[in-house]
Amino acid sequence: MSSYTIALNFEDGVTRFVECNAGEKVLDAAFRARINLPMDCSDGVCGTCKCRAESGSYDLGDDYIEDALSEDEKARGLVLTCQMVPESDCVITVPASSAACKTEQSTFSATVAKVERHHDAAVVLELEVDGAPPVFLAGQYVNIDVPGSGQRRSYSFSSAPGASSISFLIKKIPGGVMTTWLESARPGHKVELTGPLGSFYLRAVERPLLFLAGGTGLAPFLSMLEVLARANSQQKVHLIYGVTRDLDLVQIDAIEAYVAKLPNFTFSTVVAEDTSRHPRKGWVTQHMPAECLNDGDVDVYLCGPPPMVDAVRQYFDDSGVTPHSFHYEKFTPNAALVAA
Repeated sequence: MSSYTIALNFEDGVTRFVECNAGEKVLDAAFRARINLPMDCSDGVCGTCKCRAESGSYDLGDDYIEDALSEDEKARGLVLTCQMVPESDCVITVPASSAACKTEQSTFSATVAKVERHHDAAVVLELEVDGAPPVFLAGQYVNIDVPGSGQRRSYSFSSAPGASSISFLIKKIPGGVMTTWLESARPGHKVELTGPLGSFYLRAVERPLLFLAGGTGLAPFLSMLEVLARANSQQKVHLIYGVTRDLDLVQIDAIEAYVAKLPNFTFSTVVAEDTSRHPRKGWVTQHMPAECLNDGDVDVYLCGPPPMVDAVRQYFDDSGVTPHSFHYEKFTPNAALVAA
């Protein structure tokens, strides 16, 4: 392979992708892309360029001093970008804002290909990107400029990276800016997007996964499931999809398709409304099988409204089970996504 794709995640949520040539150091590749990562000496002496490698393989060599990067820091995934030579695609967290590194969010345009309405619950918006396919991490989101409104809204990709056809699962909000525009949106209409953004994305899969989706928080998990299917993942994955009403259960056919694509994928649905005839009623935390927590040896991903996030966090505290990792993104209508 002649080059590797490096995702640089900045602390303000902006993600930029750079191509790093074989044998090239990350700092040099970033500078070539006009991204000024933190640095001072560039010789492995000062430690100013220290970042965290979230995934991927790489070589740090031995041309740096202990004061710049200790063995303990190295064991915890910290790297010096002035010494780091990737040996695969990598994701790196940069402890600085994109503005401080003199870069900015990427923008691109797309054309409406399809608007699929799911009762009064949600809309699936499919777009065809004008130009090269956007590069993003499964789970991330973009800001979409709502035509004619001067406003923008944040939505997670429900499609996987690598294609010019992208999709979003959008909650219908009576009188909402995006909902109102979608009522008249037709194939051929143009939209502008900014991103990718967000620190909620699928990390390296090394243990069982538990996905918790609330309402249209299902979107990023559809993207993640497709990435896992393409990688022929054999890891256990369980998705719990919780909604308020029966009509809010959308894209079930898309979820069911992954039962055939992923040999160790299972899912369940939960409806909160008391009048529902659904076999599982209540909250997601009331239908969380102990085996899915795997005695804590599990990576948990949650995307849903703030009360759901708070309830799951409280559930973990009360149960005494601490997941190996817990990544969540909470959202409210007409508000920006917040990840942790």
